[in-house]
Amino acid sequence: MNDEPIIDLHSDAYFMGEALRQAVRAYEAEEVPVGAVVVRGGRIIARAFNQVELLKDATAHAEMLAITQAEEAVGDWRLNDCTLYVTKEPCPMCAGAIVHVRFARVVFGVGDAKGGAAGGALNLLQFSGLNHQCDITRGVREEECRALLLSFFSERRAVNKATKSEPAPSVGDDVRSL
Repeated sequence: MNDEPIIDLHSDAYFMGEALRQAVRAYEAEEVPVGAVVVRGGRIIARAFNQVELLKDATAHAEMLAITQAEEAVGDWRLNDCTLYVTKEPCPMCAGAIVHVRFARVVFGVGDAKGGAAGGALNLLQFSGLNHQCDITRGVREEECRALLLSFFSERRAVNKATKSEPAPSVGDDVRSL
C-alpha cells in the first residue's frame, strides 16, 4: 500500500499555486507581483497578473483582469458559481468588483492590514449593507505570497536607492505591514 498522499488538483493550495505563477509573471514584468485565477467547476477559466505599469491603467489589477476574462468565458457578468484565488488581499476597488460580480468565494494568500478590503483594513466582501457577500478563505500559501511581495519591494527600494530616483511604489509601505 502506498503511504504517499494523493495530490488533490482541486485544492486551494493547488489553485493558489496557479495564482502564484501569475504573480511571478508580474514580478518578471516589474509589476507588483500579484496574480489571480478564477475557478468554476474545478477548472481554471481565467488567469491574470497585475499590469498597471504595462497598460498604464490604474485599474489593471490582477483581480480586475481575471474578472473580465472570466465574464467572457462564462458569457455573463455574474460569476456566482466561481471562486477567485488571488495572492494578496484585494484592495477596495477590486473588492467592489468582486461583490458586484457575485463571486461565491474568494481565497487569498497574504493579507493587507493597511489597504485590504477582505478583512484587513475593512471587509467589503462581507459588508451586510451590500447586495452580496462572499465566503473568504485567508492565508493559503501565505508565506510564499508574502515572500514574493517582500522580495519585489526590497529589490525596488535597492534600485531606487542606488539610482536616487523616484521612491518605490506606495504599495511597498503596505507590504511592510504584512
